[in-house]
Amino acid sequence: MHWEELTGDHFPQAVAAAQGVCLLPLSCIERHAHHLPLGTDMYIGRELCRRAAAIEPALIFPDFIFTQILEARHCPGTIAVEPDLIVRLLDNTCREIARNGLTKIIIVNAHGGNDHLIHFFVQTQLTSPRDYVVYVAEPPLAPEDEAALTAHWQTSVDGHAGERETSAILTIRPGLVRQELLRADGEGMPLERLKALRDSGVDTGIWWYADHPTHYRGDGGPASAEKGERWLAARARALAEVIRVIKEDTETKRLQDEFFAAAAQHGHNRP
Repeated sequence: MHWEELTGDHFPQAVAAAQGVCLLPLSCIERHAHHLPLGTDMYIGRELCRRAAAIEPALIFPDFIFTQILEARHCPGTIAVEPDLIVRLLDNTCREIARNGLTKIIIVNAHGGNDHLIHFFVQTQLTSPRDYVVYVAEPPLAPEDEAALTAHWQTSVDGHAGERETSAILTIRPGLVRQELLRADGEGMPLERLKALRDSGVDTGIWWYADHPTHYRGDGGPASAEKGERWLAARARALAEVIRVIKEDTETKRLQDEFFAAAAQHGHNRP
């Protein structure tokens, strides 16, 4: 069910088998501390989609790496494109997915730096009529999975190249993890150089650099492939349930059409 692996002859069959659902994995290419590959998010996003689609069939779009990662432009290997181009390219991609018969597009985000982007993007879907729906999938883990995983994690600070992501890559691509480069000097702890502002509810674009200039948050030392397997399996089950719910959803498209019809009456639809 990987888009790029299908022949043109078999593609329509895959669309039918997926019931018109396409998973769009968003990631980026950026530094992940000293020990993980630049493509860490890409590998994790791809694997989550693969596992989920094996449970609940969906077609998987190729890795979409051209997303928001301006905060890592000072790090070698980062691929950071211009903000307006990101939105245009993502919109064009969704239109191409829909043109090929997949009218339910699920954004599966594997990069924390995209959090604001994806919610802004899904809101832009209301600018003009379209014959497809874009969903953002951020499903919580099942309570039993959450409890089991909480018991396994050893670190209290995590989020970037720490215990979770290191465990995941040890599961997916263990040969790419440079465990000998892991440091025990607390480098992954936040520097809190803008603590006063953040504690006051003030946000700035430089906040991540202020806390994590070397793009490391957490401690990858306690990571293991067993933990990675449990984490990936739990997240895939949650995503598979989302796919099932979206397959059954008819109300979103109906409401979207109703909205555009109402907007047209007031002359607010743009070509």
